[in-house]
Amino acid sequence: MSEALPPKTCTIDKLVTKPADIARVLAGEKTATRRNGRYADPGEIMELDGKKFEVYKVYRQELGDLTDAHAQAEGFADLEAYKQYIMSMHPGMPWLPQMKVWTHEFRPV
Repeated sequence: MSEALPPKTCTIDKLVTKPADIARVLAGEKTATRRNGRYADPGEIMELDGKKFEVYKVYRQELGDLTDAHAQAEGFADLEAYKQYIMSMHPGMPWLPQMKVWTHEFRPV
Protein backbone atom coordinates (compact mmCIF):
# COMPACT_ATOMS: atom_id res chain seq x y z
CA MET A 1 0.00 0.00 0.00
CA SER A 2 1.46 3.35 -0.98
CA GLU A 3 1.54 6.33 1.32
CA ALA A 4 -1.04 9.05 0.65
CA LEU A 5 0.47 12.16 -0.89
CA PRO A 6 -0.15 15.61 0.57
CA PRO A 7 -1.98 18.22 -1.53
CA LYS A 8 -0.11 19.60 -4.53
CA THR A 9 1.63 22.94 -4.07
CA CYS A 10 1.59 23.86 -7.77
CA THR A 11 0.20 22.62 -11.09
CA ILE A 12 1.67 20.17 -13.58
CA ASP A 13 2.01 22.87 -16.27
CA LYS A 14 4.76 24.45 -14.09
CA LEU A 15 6.69 21.17 -13.65
CA VAL A 16 9.12 21.63 -16.56
CA THR A 17 9.34 25.20 -17.87
CA LYS A 18 12.97 26.08 -18.72
CA PRO A 19 13.62 25.80 -22.49
CA ALA A 20 16.79 23.71 -21.95
CA ASP A 21 14.86 21.31 -19.70
CA ILE A 22 11.98 21.06 -22.19
CA ALA A 23 14.50 20.21 -24.93
CA ARG A 24 16.01 17.48 -22.70
CA VAL A 25 12.56 15.96 -22.09
CA LEU A 26 11.66 16.05 -25.79
CA ALA A 27 15.01 14.43 -26.68
CA GLY A 28 14.39 11.64 -24.18
CA GLU A 29 17.35 12.73 -22.04
CA LYS A 30 15.29 13.92 -19.06
CA THR A 31 12.82 11.53 -17.41
CA ALA A 32 12.61 13.09 -13.95
CA THR A 33 12.53 16.47 -12.29
CA ARG A 34 12.92 17.53 -8.68
CA ARG A 35 11.09 20.47 -7.16
CA ASN A 36 10.65 21.96 -3.69
CA GLY A 37 6.91 21.38 -3.97
CA ARG A 38 4.64 18.70 -5.36
CA TYR A 39 3.47 19.62 -8.87
CA ALA A 40 1.72 16.46 -10.06
CA ASP A 41 -0.10 13.32 -9.04
CA PRO A 42 0.83 9.92 -10.48
CA GLY A 43 -1.19 9.44 -13.66
CA GLU A 44 -1.31 13.14 -14.58
CA ILE A 45 -0.32 14.10 -18.11
CA MET A 46 2.19 16.86 -18.87
CA GLU A 47 2.20 18.32 -22.37
CA LEU A 48 5.33 19.88 -23.88
CA ASP A 49 5.35 21.15 -27.48
CA GLY A 50 2.36 18.96 -28.33
CA LYS A 51 3.91 15.77 -26.90
CA LYS A 52 2.43 14.08 -23.84
CA PHE A 53 4.24 12.62 -20.84
CA GLU A 54 2.71 10.70 -17.96
CA VAL A 55 3.95 11.34 -14.44
CA TYR A 56 4.09 7.80 -13.05
CA LYS A 57 5.99 8.20 -9.79
CA VAL A 58 6.08 11.01 -7.19
CA TYR A 59 8.13 10.75 -3.98
CA ARG A 60 10.26 12.67 -1.47
CA GLN A 61 14.03 12.42 -1.63
CA GLU A 62 16.94 14.01 0.23
CA LEU A 63 19.55 15.81 -1.87
CA GLY A 64 22.23 13.77 -0.09
CA ASP A 65 20.70 10.57 -1.51
CA LEU A 66 21.09 11.67 -5.15
CA THR A 67 23.43 9.63 -7.33
CA ASP A 68 24.89 10.02 -10.80
CA ALA A 69 22.00 7.85 -12.07
CA HIS A 70 19.48 10.34 -10.62
CA ALA A 71 21.38 13.22 -12.29
CA GLN A 72 21.34 11.33 -15.60
CA ALA A 73 17.53 10.98 -15.32
CA GLU A 74 17.53 14.78 -14.96
CA GLY A 75 19.46 15.02 -18.25
CA PHE A 76 22.96 15.63 -16.87
CA ALA A 77 26.20 13.63 -17.20
CA ASP A 78 26.69 13.28 -13.46
CA LEU A 79 25.66 14.57 -10.05
CA GLU A 80 28.23 17.39 -10.04
CA ALA A 81 26.90 18.77 -13.37
CA TYR A 82 23.32 18.61 -12.06
CA LYS A 83 24.31 20.26 -8.78
CA GLN A 84 26.06 23.12 -10.63
CA TYR A 85 22.95 23.65 -12.80
CA ILE A 86 20.66 23.81 -9.75
CA MET A 87 23.00 26.15 -7.90
CA SER A 88 23.19 28.47 -10.94
CA MET A 89 19.38 28.79 -10.90
CA HIS A 90 19.27 29.52 -7.16
CA PRO A 91 22.19 31.86 -6.36
CA GLY A 92 23.12 31.85 -2.69
CA MET A 93 21.13 28.71 -1.92
CA PRO A 94 23.26 26.11 -0.14
CA TRP A 95 23.20 22.48 -1.27
CA LEU A 96 22.06 20.82 1.95
CA PRO A 97 22.25 16.99 1.89
CA GLN A 98 19.32 16.73 4.33
CA MET A 99 17.08 19.03 2.25
CA LYS A 100 14.06 17.12 0.90
CA VAL A 101 12.68 17.62 -2.58
CA TRP A 102 9.79 16.12 -4.51
CA THR A 103 10.87 13.82 -7.33
CA HIS A 104 8.52 13.50 -10.31
CA GLU A 105 9.32 10.70 -12.77
CA PHE A 106 7.64 10.71 -16.18
CA ARG A 107 7.58 8.88 -19.51
CA PRO A 108 6.20 9.53 -23.01
CA VAL A 109 2.58 8.55 -23.54
